Amino acid sequence: MIALSLKGRDHLIDLDLELQVPSGNRDIGIIALRRAKRRNMERLPLACGGQAVNSVDDLDLDDLGYADLVYEQSLEDDKFTFIEGVKNPHSCTVLIQGSTDHAIAQMKDAIKDGLRATQNCVEDEAIVPGAGAFEIAAHVHLEQFKRTVDGKPRLGVEIFAKALLVVPKTLLENSGLDVQDKLLRVLADRENKHRVVGVSVASGDPIDPAIEGIYDNFLVKKQMLGLAPVLAEQLLLVDEVIRAGKSMKSDGGMQG
Repeated sequence: MIALSLKGRDHLIDLDLELQVPSGNRDIGIIALRRAKRRNMERLPLACGGQAVNSVDDLDLDDLGYADLVYEQSLEDDKFTFIEGVKNPHSCTVLIQGSTDHAIAQMKDAIKDGLRATQNCVEDEAIVPGAGAFEIAAHVHLEQFKRTVDGKPRLGVEIFAKALLVVPKTLLENSGLDVQDKLLRVLADRENKHRVVGVSVASGDPIDPAIEGIYDNFLVKKQMLGLAPVLAEQLLLVDEVIRAGKSMKSDGGMQG
């Protein structure tokens, strides 16, 4: 049996007296841990089951949780208590170790990003081929669609289509490859074979993201398409206001 307390040693002595067990006696399989963090006390019932109580008098079998193994391990200068083998867990702890604070922060951010991506997949119940495949397909579609548009709106369609290629261009550039050559090959493969095509960061050659297991979140692409035009419009409005302000000031100076 493992007893955890938010308070210090005096509270655990009172707990031992209520259990009619000498303080610090582990022969009968009872271990008491003092000064546990509140957030850990809130997560433990989610992981092990059961619930926290204020007194042993209120303790019932339904209040007890379960774990196969509880042990203490020292990691550098700190001691940690590990609770493993829980049933039906709704919470867990991920131990991150690194040589520097910067490395730990990077690993922490990577884990958070992965968990958020997984959460988005579960909530959306949909995924999109990754490796720039969505942007390439959208670019090819818009290039075909602009032929049906006349006048100035056609320029807007063309600019938006070119802007979508920023994602595959960035993948190729970060891989140290020839951006123009590799991108033209990928676009030609998409137009000629009419299949889903992504960019390989290793070679820059066309790949099938589904076969490689590369996917993006549907929600991310949806927000990208919805937010990009709004931001562009706001930037254009600010640019017009600045220009109008300069021209008005210069006109006023000339009149004076």
